[in-house]
Amino acid sequence: MPNTPGPALPEGFLMGASTAAHQVEGNNVSSDWWAVENRPGTFVAERSGDAVDSFHRWPEDMDLLSGLGFNAYRFSIEWARIEPERGHISRAAIAHYRAMVQGALERGLTPVVTLHHFTSPHWFSALGGWSAPESTDLFAAYAEVATEILAAGVRHVATINEPNMVALMHTIVRRMGLGQETAPAPEGTERSGAAAFDPATVDPDPEVTQALIRAHRAARGVLKAADPGLQVGWTVANQAYQAEPGAAEAAAAYAWPREDVFLHASREDDWVGVQAYTRHRIGPDGPLPVEPGAETTLTGWEFYPEALGEAIRHTAEVVGPHVAVLVTENGIATDDDERRVAYTTRALAGVAETLRDGIDVRGYLHWTALDNYEWGSYRPTFGLIAVDRETFARTPKPSAHWLGALARAGRLPGPEPEPAAVPAGGRHAG
Repeated sequence: MPNTPGPALPEGFLMGASTAAHQVEGNNVSSDWWAVENRPGTFVAERSGDAVDSFHRWPEDMDLLSGLGFNAYRFSIEWARIEPERGHISRAAIAHYRAMVQGALERGLTPVVTLHHFTSPHWFSALGGWSAPESTDLFAAYAEVATEILAAGVRHVATINEPNMVALMHTIVRRMGLGQETAPAPEGTERSGAAAFDPATVDPDPEVTQALIRAHRAARGVLKAADPGLQVGWTVANQAYQAEPGAAEAAAAYAWPREDVFLHASREDDWVGVQAYTRHRIGPDGPLPVEPGAETTLTGWEFYPEALGEAIRHTAEVVGPHVAVLVTENGIATDDDERRVAYTTRALAGVAETLRDGIDVRGYLHWTALDNYEWGSYRPTFGLIAVDRETFARTPKPSAHWLGALARAGRLPGPEPEPAAVPAGGRHAG
């Protein structure tokens, strides 16, 4: 396991891990995705159920992260718990999430809070979700309620997670004939081909794209009015698009509705979240499949950790020097924890290079803290911490101790030894 000390991290650099409420809390019964999971004849292969019971076990999760050496934890608050029915605000949910914020701070973890991570209240989706005329006002009203939670000590808040995936899923939902119960986007849906057809051929819904941008800006205004010192942004699913020879224009046209329009919308934010896992090669006629023989992960994505550095550079170029970059997700679905360390070592090498080049990168939050529910399946294991599905017992993996030691030392890893050649036919990470 590579553990050679590397470059020192800037003062205040956040090193930690991320989760999302629906994927870890369990029994998110008022959400749209719960409704999709549990309706008769659902296309969802595996329901979330209790997830990993983090709604009750969050103190243990935070104890583990803090004990491992991390100084930050990104988690989301669940709109469907806070406003389970339109206009009805749950004081218990607000108290719960305030306790989480305070618990993080007590453990030396900087809370990075996401207001919306794919799931919405069922009533919101029944209105049409992000395509509803009142979606901006409804989300802004939710953000106003959320300020009571953030006031417990949050300095970093993301309004919406991966709006580009949300807009993409609106198109997919319509094509699958699911009506207005909009399903969330799995981690990297566009990359994984999780739908019944190739999502790479699907354009994000342009009207929903604009609705999400309006909602983000409205929420940012609400949050800044309540606390001008809040650092507000949102997170984007970065594909690390690579143009094949002669395909530069095709790649730019392909990237605009899927990524760049959302990065452009971040230019007035305090920071933008980069979430990168793999690359996406674009030829003159569109996206290309993973090359034969390439190593892939449990999600079917190419093992390509250099995507993170490429995504940071592209994001910084688009948003400009006045918007900071925070890596809010990066990781690998694998059963082979040595491959997780190898992947993360190379990904962090990309972070180190961007820091050396003067890009304002404020932190690295690994996806994910815990093996969790990955939108229809528990099979893709992204976590630094394993979870027993029967007892919910948590067991940190060697990768968790390795990454936590780097966080405690305030350093990135040193150079990784040259990798062994991949056998003919490729290798599967996991």
